[in-house]
Amino acid sequence: MLTVHHLRISQSERIVWLCEELGLDYELKLYERRKDNFLAPDDYKVLHPAGTAPIVTDGAVVLAESGAIIDYIVTRHGGGRLVPVADSPDFPGHLFWFHFANGGFMPTTMQHWGATRGGVAVPPFVTDRRRRMWDMAEQRLGEANYFGGGDLTTADIMMGFPLITMRSLTGETVAEHPNICAWLRRIGERPAFRRAMAKAEPGMPPNLQ
Repeated sequence: MLTVHHLRISQSERIVWLCEELGLDYELKLYERRKDNFLAPDDYKVLHPAGTAPIVTDGAVVLAESGAIIDYIVTRHGGGRLVPVADSPDFPGHLFWFHFANGGFMPTTMQHWGATRGGVAVPPFVTDRRRRMWDMAEQRLGEANYFGGGDLTTADIMMGFPLITMRSLTGETVAEHPNICAWLRRIGERPAFRRAMAKAEPGMPPNLQ
């Protein structure tokens, strides 16, 4: 049985959303963050040496890292769905945004947020990179309905966390990005997304504005 170990308010919500989009039979285990430091509880950290979310177990398999988990589930359980075929014109863009989510967007967001929370000056290169990345996302969603192209792909699932839940922590707004706003509306209308967020974050409406 595929089990998704979801740490509340974390990137592991992506995996719940993926499973719902694929209509998989899976078990969901919720873990609450510690009240003293907002970090993962000890019983979560021992699941995998990385000690980070997300983590899935599938028989003898214990896997961490969003991208690795998504590739594993899509390949082993999803029949390759939600990924454009290699000769599709959407495939290169899908690949870029799938990897950009955690390779560029999230690190820059965390650098900016960390400096702001710590009361120190945000390095100019971080400010510039953050602006360019938001502009790139806005441009992409002016060219296509989804980051992965004409249809939702796992690239959109990867980009969902920084553009939805992470913004609840950073306080960033999207009012000045109409294409991103339109994408958020499209995501919010998806039954699988609504089911996933109700299961992963009960009592916490997704930040779609």
